[in-house]
Amino acid sequence: MAYRINEDECIACGACQSVCPVSCISELENGKRKINEDECIDCGSCASVCPVSCISQVD
Repeated sequence: MAYRINEDECIACGACQSVCPVSCISELENGKRKINEDECIDCGSCASVCPVSCISQVD
């Protein structure tokens, strides 16, 4: 399992990227973030710091 960011709800704050222990979150050209699901270790750190709760677990 991994996590995914809903790009429509992301406010481009970067909080998730700063806490990711495996650096699998990258910044897109529009400033929003994207999680590389192949590298995600399913720790949930990103979801716990997201101020708009736009990060969820992938089924």
